[in-house]
Amino acid sequence: MKMNVLKGALATTIILSLVAFTNAIEKKQVDVKESTIRWEGEKLTGSHEGTINLKEGFFLMENGELVGGEFTADMTSIDVTDLEGDSKEKLMGHLRSDDFFGVNNYETARFVINTVAKKGDVYGISGDLTIKGKTNPIAFDLKMNGNTATTNLTIDRTKYDVRYGSNSFFDNLGDKTIYDEFDLAINLKF
Repeated sequence: MKMNVLKGALATTIILSLVAFTNAIEKKQVDVKESTIRWEGEKLTGSHEGTINLKEGFFLMENGELVGGEFTADMTSIDVTDLEGDSKEKLMGHLRSDDFFGVNNYETARFVINTVAKKGDVYGISGDLTIKGKTNPIAFDLKMNGNTATTNLTIDRTKYDVRYGSNSFFDNLGDKTIYDEFDLAINLKF
């Protein structure tokens, strides 16, 4: 009986020692109302811009350093900010249609951080981006300053089955050509 008590005490001591040296991972929720995602897409004859709302997101931090995270954008919120009236409504409807983001079937887009490498005050991020049910790896730099994280990145829409007006897939588009890449400027508050 005495030997079992000693073994139990030893096991408890080892477990408590391991827990004491394990760094806690902190989950920091992103403030979706204060965060912004701005998009810009270009075509042969000009460009359009707008916003997409963040639905939810969090960073995983260990000892004050970024180690992971996950973010979900509400694709039904896609908005056009450079047009007004009927032109704005027409473009928003087209962007939400199956020609582009198919928001009736794909209400959200998702990004999951897989790896993080820090250099100075910039984090090199790589992870998986899912749009329209298609997942592809993406890498970019993220700058964190206090409770703000910012990045600018370029997405090739054709990797996510968003091919409308792409001269990579359709011939003789002329001035109706829409470039394959679109830009995102992301500002996250947490």
